[in-house]
Amino acid sequence: MKKHPFLTLAFILLSMLATSNLLAQTKRSKTQKTAPKKVAAPVFNSETDPPFLNADPHWVDSVFYSLTPDERIAQLIMIPVYSNKNQAHIDSISNLITTYKVGGLIFFQGGPVRQAKMTNRYQRESKVPLMVTLDGEWGLGMRLDSTMRFPYQMALGGLEDEKLIYEMGAEIARQCKRMGIHVNFAPVVDVNNNANNPVIGFRSFSEDKYNVTKKSLAYMKGMQDQHVLASAKHFPGHGDTNVDSHLGLPLLDFSRNRLDSTELYPFRELMAHGLGSVMVAHMNIPVLDNTPNLASTLSKPIVTDLLKGELGFKGLVFTDALNMQGVAKFYPPGVVDVKALLAGNDVLLNTMDVKTTIQEIKKAIKNKEITQAEIDARCRKVLAAKQWVGLDKWQPIETEHLVADLNNPHAQYLNHRLVEESVTLLRNKQNILPIQTLDTLKVAALAIGTTAETDFQRGLARYTNVTNFYLAPNATIAELALLQQQLKNYNLVIAGVHKLQLKAGSGTFGITPEMNLFLKDLILAQPTLVADFGNVYSLAKLEGIDKAAAVIATYQENSLTQDLASQLIFGGIGAKGKLPVTVSNAFKYGDGLTTNGGLRFAYTTPEAVGLKSEDLTGIDSLVAQAIAEQATPGAQVLVAKDGKVIYYKSFGYHTYDNQVPVQNTDLYDMASVTKISTSLAAFMKLKGEGRFDVDQTLGHYLPLMEGSNKENLKYRDILTHQARLKAWIPFWKETVKENGKFKRHTFKADSSAHYPLKVANNLYIHRKYADKIYEQIKESPLNDKPGYVYSDLSFILAPLVVQNITGVGFETYLKENIYEPIGATTLTFNPYKQYPLSRIVPTEVDTLFRKQLLHGTVHDEGAAMLGGLSGHAGLFGDANDLAKLMQLYLNDGTYGGKRIIADHTVSEFSKCQFCAQGNYRALGFDRPAKPGEPNGNAAPSAPAESFGHSGFTGTYTWIDPTNKLVYVFLSNRVNPTRENNKLSKLNTRTQVLEVVYKALKKADQQRKALSIE
Repeated sequence: MKKHPFLTLAFILLSMLATSNLLAQTKRSKTQKTAPKKVAAPVFNSETDPPFLNADPHWVDSVFYSLTPDERIAQLIMIPVYSNKNQAHIDSISNLITTYKVGGLIFFQGGPVRQAKMTNRYQRESKVPLMVTLDGEWGLGMRLDSTMRFPYQMALGGLEDEKLIYEMGAEIARQCKRMGIHVNFAPVVDVNNNANNPVIGFRSFSEDKYNVTKKSLAYMKGMQDQHVLASAKHFPGHGDTNVDSHLGLPLLDFSRNRLDSTELYPFRELMAHGLGSVMVAHMNIPVLDNTPNLASTLSKPIVTDLLKGELGFKGLVFTDALNMQGVAKFYPPGVVDVKALLAGNDVLLNTMDVKTTIQEIKKAIKNKEITQAEIDARCRKVLAAKQWVGLDKWQPIETEHLVADLNNPHAQYLNHRLVEESVTLLRNKQNILPIQTLDTLKVAALAIGTTAETDFQRGLARYTNVTNFYLAPNATIAELALLQQQLKNYNLVIAGVHKLQLKAGSGTFGITPEMNLFLKDLILAQPTLVADFGNVYSLAKLEGIDKAAAVIATYQENSLTQDLASQLIFGGIGAKGKLPVTVSNAFKYGDGLTTNGGLRFAYTTPEAVGLKSEDLTGIDSLVAQAIAEQATPGAQVLVAKDGKVIYYKSFGYHTYDNQVPVQNTDLYDMASVTKISTSLAAFMKLKGEGRFDVDQTLGHYLPLMEGSNKENLKYRDILTHQARLKAWIPFWKETVKENGKFKRHTFKADSSAHYPLKVANNLYIHRKYADKIYEQIKESPLNDKPGYVYSDLSFILAPLVVQNITGVGFETYLKENIYEPIGATTLTFNPYKQYPLSRIVPTEVDTLFRKQLLHGTVHDEGAAMLGGLSGHAGLFGDANDLAKLMQLYLNDGTYGGKRIIADHTVSEFSKCQFCAQGNYRALGFDRPAKPGEPNGNAAPSAPAESFGHSGFTGTYTWIDPTNKLVYVFLSNRVNPTRENNKLSKLNTRTQVLEVVYKALKKADQQRKALSIE
């Protein structure tokens, strides 16, 4: 590693200091015959003083005395740098550093790796380590691609827990340090009491000075506790302006009393708590300095007299960017810089002509407008700050894993929490939110301002079936009329307002009269929920919005705000935010209703339940291994804990041709998971209603079995697979002649009244063939010996049993009584009737019976011959909806605030019935045969109380009441052939769950270790 030239010198000087204490008194500069006599340093107050005032004076002295007068001037200059520009720009910055020895850089747009490499180069070339800064109010993502974007300060103004903002400040600081950044120009402490402010607005915490102060103080402390300097801006207060200082010079025509009581209040409070630096704004403030067209940055009465004198600020004073039109249009480069220096600023930000600036400052010294001693004092202050931020021990930035480090799971979860806490519910008529009942709703999801599917719509669809509609900003009258007519068919409209302009200066934020009128009429016509994804002031431009059934403000538009707004609507999370500004007479400062979360699934990260994302990466590895070894072409994996989905990913493709990637919304053939998701679900519901008894017989519920050897089989034995039923019957073989062709009156290539049931493409079975299947089951012999034999037969009969008990068709009963109330709308038989094939994952290429790729129809032959509807196989769905059903089981019959299955029913069914006899099954559910067995039917660490089921096609689901876990693994391992059993050999499904158990154990050990400490 190349060392800085100054470090070598520093080492020599400090060595000399060790042998003689006379160095400081005898060291000579080019401007002085002897160094100034040292005086006792003032006592450092760690509570109120800027932290760098306690910097190591030896390092500061050693560097300071190595500098020429010109180089001391240069330490006060900070130049703009971009990591998204060409090599000529990169080299030009290098030239300025090596030629003029500038003191620092402010980075603007670019990328993290590129900026890191540039920083490393520039630091190596610099005589004195460079102070690197960034304007990152909402984190590095404000300037750099591929990095975190935390919420705008306006959103954070609605939080009630300042600890979260402190954590954000600390995390932003850690990311800054990882990037070699030493100063973040944040927080914005402007009190935004002007809704039409074109430059501050959403960048401010609030219109309330106390709220601004509390939030700013937390942000500041979070950063400075990590040794990154905070910078309060824009002094003396930019919140009540109507001109963008980037474009012109705003006029603040206020009284001094007003400035003292409002604008200056947050600055004074932060200064009293150790604020490290301040950025001075470009504003004309006659009450403080009545010089025409003079920006506050260039005003000595404001910078020196007020900020440094009256307020006693000892930290670094930065100018705002000196190329902004608020100052640049009045003075040329160099001249504007020297004026800023004369006003009292310590650091000149965005100096555009370094050579001229140094010349102008030297001219000012010569003209006695400023002394060399003043320059030296400011130089020392800069050097002290450099030592405090760690530049005395500079190390190059390591670029390996840089992007991953900057997007670490802790930061992602923190961002999630910040947004969740900020989302604000402003209207909730008749407590419509969270939505309580799903099965009576017909929901339209309307995207206003866009014609592409939104993250908000996708988020809503996780909870129930929604139909998407779009209202383009330029919609014609005819299109508006058609949309209005279409929406009348729905009893709930959830409208998201998108693509809003961010700045208040746009006037209407991009809301067109057509959009406004349409939404106003819609709200009056039918129940409408509105989520505003943009600057909260835009609510004032939506006419009649306060009449909506519910109004949600999210403050900005991104995937996370849309995700969490959808969760709030359905009760995954609760509403907590408070409005930080007054938007209109209807929506005022402090408004914000609260609701409870936990009604339905929340979608979050492992950190939300005390786990670490990094400890679940083994899931990705195991599934990747299975795909690489062609154990399955793709998969869906979902893990939920404590009612929160903490892991939900899709892997691979539908088939090995790698054409269609698996999506979370794709449907899989559940195979035998159908048993616990259909037959057992119905039996448990009926049991709770007193209409089904596991100690009653099959003949009691199904007269068809009377007189057979199955009439007196008890359901307790049937559901534990010890009723001596045959494992299965190859029904399809009875339909095939010796020459391989189908027998007459069995199948046809086209559907008709006599052949209505689709078995596969171009294959329809006779409407009465099901009777033959039931007769075959009835006449089948029982096993000679008692004991456990897994059997499909009773589950094939289950639809008949349910229909006999209820008088309702099996699928209708399930959908109306279980699936629709919990929002599990993709759980369905014969998915080809409702979904495009692009969303349905194919299973086997059947070369024996159906002679085709099975796509959209059930894999199991028996279920196929029953028209795709059976109690042992045939159910399709995605992992999310299957998990809802499993969460219902975990909750012992409740989900979404509704009791679906009577209390204690699921817990009774999931108990081991005959463990003493060696049968470890529960009623319908599988349980760990031998807990701890590495190659068993359950994860080795799964407790004995856990239960679930697996499916032949490569599906698996498991429920763990002890750890409050729900696990779903969906795959099509039978593609292209069922002969492929690699998935079982690899134990992928159970090993994935074992990763979760190991993560739980690790988290528990860490908690115990912390409690001991």
